[in-house]
Amino acid sequence: MSAKRDYYEVLGVSRQATEEEIKKAFRRLARQYHPDVNKSPDAEARFKEINEAYEVLSDREKRAMYDRFGHAGPQAGFGGFTDFGFGGFEDLFESFFGGMRPGAATRKGPTRGADLRYDLTIEFEEAVFGCEKEILVPRHETCPQCQGSGAEPGTYPIRCPQCNGTGEIRRQQQTFLGSFVQVTTCPRCQGEREIVTTPCTLCRGRKVIQVERPILVKIPAGVDEGTRIRLSGEGEPGERGGPPGNLYVVLHVKPHEFFRRDENNILLELDINVAQAALGDKIKVPTLDGEEELVIPPGTQSGEAFRIRGKGVPYLRRNGRGDQLVLVHVLIPTRLNGQQKKLFEELSKTLGKEVVHQPEKGLFQKIKDALGM
Repeated sequence: MSAKRDYYEVLGVSRQATEEEIKKAFRRLARQYHPDVNKSPDAEARFKEINEAYEVLSDREKRAMYDRFGHAGPQAGFGGFTDFGFGGFEDLFESFFGGMRPGAATRKGPTRGADLRYDLTIEFEEAVFGCEKEILVPRHETCPQCQGSGAEPGTYPIRCPQCNGTGEIRRQQQTFLGSFVQVTTCPRCQGEREIVTTPCTLCRGRKVIQVERPILVKIPAGVDEGTRIRLSGEGEPGERGGPPGNLYVVLHVKPHEFFRRDENNILLELDINVAQAALGDKIKVPTLDGEEELVIPPGTQSGEAFRIRGKGVPYLRRNGRGDQLVLVHVLIPTRLNGQQKKLFEELSKTLGKEVVHQPEKGLFQKIKDALGM
């Protein structure tokens, strides 16, 4: 198995990159390598690698651990981080004596259930306007037959004979620091204090069964690639009365055939002919809300951008929407009939042959000009 690449290298950003720079890099790469768009053999693997890198670098705590310890810091999934270093005298003592502490108890208390992750792909329009999706989430639930006891109905667990129901084994041991009692978890009952002699036939004594449960996910308007939706309490069940974990739904947005997204603005490239550019025109422009009329002023140059207000993406945490930016390209005809050629020849005589060079602007500068930035 090949070693993992550096997460900063995966996203193509420096180690000093801001959260916004990391977010922009992720969105750009996620669209480029989305399996629905990129059909190359390694696209899916690159897409997963990009998601993994973003999940760590977009979280301040995980990023700090990664910067300090590399790939040994953030652990897979939502399980958090490996605990590095010592947490005081007790941890130091455990590191030397393998869990020996005077009077230590190993009884297990309530444990919170594990978090789950579900990757959901939605359409471009669904991300813009929001939607509801029903998903099937495989997870464990308390066995309905034994009610989580692990024992066949009509039978009951018995006290563990090895630890006598204490859940722990104590052994006295002499060390260079003196006499200590070594306390370890009972290997037979695993600290549960009791054992099942007649396992439940449905869960086979595991106390839980795996099911696929339908869950309705409400996706708000304005979400984007990589948005995470938390559904509290929809993760794995807790143990010994502990609370359940959470379900995190990670959204992936399919690219649109015509529209592109830049934050809360929508970009559309549109072709017009020479006459429309020179004389001006009123044209119908597609938007996600339907067609809108756009005025092309006389003398429009190829590459100019025009803004249609309020036809972009809704803001997630406030009212209003972004704009739609229409970038026009002037098409030069490649085939002319006799009449068209004659008209262009007459026009050519009136225009002369002097060439005036115009400064070239990049795409984003043209967009900024359209937004008045």
